[in-house]
Amino acid sequence: MKAIRIAAAISLLAVFASCDSRLYYERNYVMEDEEWLRDSVLEFSVPVTDTLQAYNILFNNRITGQYPYSNMYLFITIAAPDKSHQVDTLECILADNHGKWLGSGFGNVWTNNVYYKKNVKFPKSGTYIFYVEQAMRVEKLPHVLSAGIRIEKNN
Repeated sequence: MKAIRIAAAISLLAVFASCDSRLYYERNYVMEDEEWLRDSVLEFSVPVTDTLQAYNILFNNRITGQYPYSNMYLFITIAAPDKSHQVDTLECILADNHGKWLGSGFGNVWTNNVYYKKNVKFPKSGTYIFYVEQAMRVEKLPHVLSAGIRIEKNN
């Protein structure tokens, strides 16, 4: 009986580990007081060694049901190892036209993973630094629990 429980636990761990085999990098920042301040720039240092691998880059966010908007605008700056910079604006759609939250929810918390770029190859090896800031034209963006990026291998 004990051997069966151990085998079941190992099998369960293997299933969970294999579910996220595409994950290359992920980091999320928890927002103090559930607010994302305008001058709070999130920084992510991503080491890249394989310039042939294609990746998908996603923006993660967790909000409460009291978030006052149906979207979230972001400014994203990518600093490459050669010191070049790329600046973009990303709109994350968080609710449909009827006000129904998108993503996955549990209780009053909603999680979204919004694609920023798909099938990207980093041209040089080295550390890429992603800077992400909220661009909603308010000093304090309320009801934001966390924000981050996720980079997956595109197999």
